[in-house]
Amino acid sequence: MKISELKERKILRRATGDFDIFGSRVYKKIEYYLPVQTDFPKSDRQRQWAKIIDIIPTFMLTYLIFQHMLLAFVAGIPLMMITGAFAETQWGNSLGKKIFKIKVIDEFGDYPDFSTSLKRNMLILANFYPSFSEKTVKDIAFGTRTFYETSMSMKMNNKLCKTYTVKENMMWTLRKMLDQQKIDSRIN
Repeated sequence: MKISELKERKILRRATGDFDIFGSRVYKKIEYYLPVQTDFPKSDRQRQWAKIIDIIPTFMLTYLIFQHMLLAFVAGIPLMMITGAFAETQWGNSLGKKIFKIKVIDEFGDYPDFSTSLKRNMLILANFYPSFSEKTVKDIAFGTRTFYETSMSMKMNNKLCKTYTVKENMMWTLRKMLDQQKIDSRIN
């Protein structure tokens, strides 16, 4: 069983046109099995800050070695990718992810292997593509204003490498769900 195959039971109460004898509306319960949501609020922003935190020590180290700002930055990025891949393989997170309590796991709830993690970290450079959206705000003082919002998405590397970036507590929940599915499949 994989994380992408896990389903979560959701019950929705939908109002009907009927009323009971006390005049209260009658609700119909509808049961759904939806894919488990692994994303968490503000995940892109936290991952961006985690990546910035990760690059600071590598940049400082390479600056001490090269004594040149541009060389330190150019050499610091591959060093950050390699150290990040090693840390994700061993502990499931890097320094920045540790601060934000974020873990990287594969389809089976384990930490990714080194090659997958290295590929994930190399895709980070292409991951900072911006997405633009138009937002309209209406208020009394200024009337209707339209402006553009830019947000950076950091999901491409997870999709291509079949990994998930989750909060630490969600990792344990997913592992329990996977273990339960294994037990249920053995019984059936």
